[in-house]
Amino acid sequence: MNQTEAFYQRIEKALQNDQVRQNIRSAMNGLMQKRAEQFNDPEELSELREKARSIRHYSLAKQAELLEKLEQKLIENGIQVHWAETAQQANNIISTILKDAGAKTIVKGKSMVSEEIGLNDYLEQQQIEVLESDLGEFIIQLAKEPPSHIVAPAIHKNRQQIAKLFHHFFPELSYSEDVNELTLMARKILREKFEKADAGVSGVNFAVAETGTLCLVENEGNGRLSTTSPDLHIAITGIEKVVEKLSDIPGLLNMLTKSATGQTITTYFNMISRPRQPDEKDGPRAVHLVLLDNGRSRIRFDNDLLETLRCIRCGSCMNHCPVYVHVGGHAYGTTYPGPIGTVLEPQLAGINNIGALTSACSLCGACAEVCPVKIPLPKLINQLRAEAVNEHFSDKPVLGKGSLRKTPEVIAWSIWQKIYSNPFLYKTFSWFATSLNFLTPSKLGKWSKYRTVPKPAKKSLNQLAQENGFDYE
Repeated sequence: MNQTEAFYQRIEKALQNDQVRQNIRSAMNGLMQKRAEQFNDPEELSELREKARSIRHYSLAKQAELLEKLEQKLIENGIQVHWAETAQQANNIISTILKDAGAKTIVKGKSMVSEEIGLNDYLEQQQIEVLESDLGEFIIQLAKEPPSHIVAPAIHKNRQQIAKLFHHFFPELSYSEDVNELTLMARKILREKFEKADAGVSGVNFAVAETGTLCLVENEGNGRLSTTSPDLHIAITGIEKVVEKLSDIPGLLNMLTKSATGQTITTYFNMISRPRQPDEKDGPRAVHLVLLDNGRSRIRFDNDLLETLRCIRCGSCMNHCPVYVHVGGHAYGTTYPGPIGTVLEPQLAGINNIGALTSACSLCGACAEVCPVKIPLPKLINQLRAEAVNEHFSDKPVLGKGSLRKTPEVIAWSIWQKIYSNPFLYKTFSWFATSLNFLTPSKLGKWSKYRTVPKPAKKSLNQLAQENGFDYE
């Protein structure tokens, strides 16, 4: 089975799972309402979005310079910097750091980049125990599932499902469907792990070149414990997360929290600039940062597709996407689902591998309207669709471009173009289509699976006009 067939099978399965659809729809309604309450002034919202867009645009334009400055500052601060061109290199770097430190148990804060490189599976193969400390990530780790949302990984599960999951893995704890009690159970389980872990791993929301500061946004405190309780902290992030100044952060943070969860500010905002100093009582004794490329440089060198990298991972595009709401994140089969995944993933993995993902979009434009950094997601999706089927479309550095081009489709559209550009051919075709409309097939491949095949009228518009005395030829 190829990737395209597997994708359509996941879509079918997701559409038949009413419980997951209900769970996601309920959660999305709440998130959309909270966001709307935060942005009740359209003019102010427009100004905030433009400010955030300009910060991200400038950061990407100066990325090479900023990354060099970031590395210099981090080293001055005592943080060790590692560069990884591929996912495999990133995994090898992290594994080597852990092995050199003799680390066998890891507590891990939520990190989509670590999901992107498959870090958990890789470390477990090295006999290193990894425990997700974010509540949502902890839940899906128990369920052996990938995240279904970049902000709320377990958003596809309701409290009854989570209660049953906890009872299965921790039968010594009392069964409860109360959200607060379930949270306290997780807290008790995870607290012991924080105290005994050899190392902590985290993502990075923003990396500030000016000061060499790693910024981490969270609500649960698990990120702070993962990065301060163990003696070793390893952070990993994509190279696009760098910004120039500390003064850039408030504008981005404001848009991130309000767009993601409808909060004015998250409970915790961690700023990590160095390992523990001799006069300090807590914090890791060693801090490492892994800067991952994994295809991002290739995207950056395209003036249009570059806009993909402005993303601050708020998930708002998913919350408002009618396709995501109906099928959920797992149907995409990728690390990043929803509109941003539809744009980013084919560029990272290649259109030839997951180009069908670009069909998971109705082009309604909701994602572009709510994106806090004004990424024109529908435009980019349309561009990738064109890249997928037109072998001579452009010289853009897109992996697998033209790989979805099919000769029968090319011939069909070429014939269509000739007919519709020639009045005589169009008139002749219309006459045959109306006169022989009874020969219209009832099925047209996969297109008619969810659609009724249109049947030509018995008389063309020209014929009807002439019969009513309008001869405009």
